[in-house]
Amino acid sequence: MHRVKVTVVEEALDANNTIAAANRADFDRNGVKVINFMSAPGAGKTTLLERTIRDLGGELALAVIEGDQQTLNDAQRIQAAGCPVVQINTGTACHLDAVMVGRGLQQLDPPAGSLVMIENVGNLVCPALFDLGERGKVVIASVTEGEDKPIKYPHMFRASTLMILNKIDLLPYVQFDVDRCLAYARQVNPALQILQISATRGDGLTEWYAWLRQAMR
Repeated sequence: MHRVKVTVVEEALDANNTIAAANRADFDRNGVKVINFMSAPGAGKTTLLERTIRDLGGELALAVIEGDQQTLNDAQRIQAAGCPVVQINTGTACHLDAVMVGRGLQQLDPPAGSLVMIENVGNLVCPALFDLGERGKVVIASVTEGEDKPIKYPHMFRASTLMILNKIDLLPYVQFDVDRCLAYARQVNPALQILQISATRGDGLTEWYAWLRQAMR
């Protein structure tokens, strides 16, 4: 029985990867850059996207795909920040897949030169496994979580290009060992870039925006 389950999962990933490759070719052909944002629930993905849209919306052509099991809450926040957005509700699924993202991009129809930011379903496991056709994965952790997240969920941090440690404005009020968290992250992925930010207070956002501009180039 266990062998059958493994085979089914492998087949699902293979099918997804084929569609993701087609997505990637479409994005490249249309001159669109796509970044996949992943985190546990409550790490601050939506808040960071809102701040990024308000600060860079006049400089970069931005669009967002919002992934949640239910509600339009996050899409409404993104729209209020001034950005085109498509909400994808996954129902019982715990992640976005390449088919969902392909359809979402067709609906968004972003112009050439756009940056599309995908806010994946809050989950530190499944989203790391599913290629969406993106050019980079960004994992957001926060100081309100345990510093051992990188070694508890290693595939997420191994699959990512960039780790953002968010909510550093709360460090005086929580027990969180920053050095240990960063050491764990680099233990899992020595090539991982790391930024420390506060999406609400603004710490580290200059470096984050520089990373985005470089990604667009």
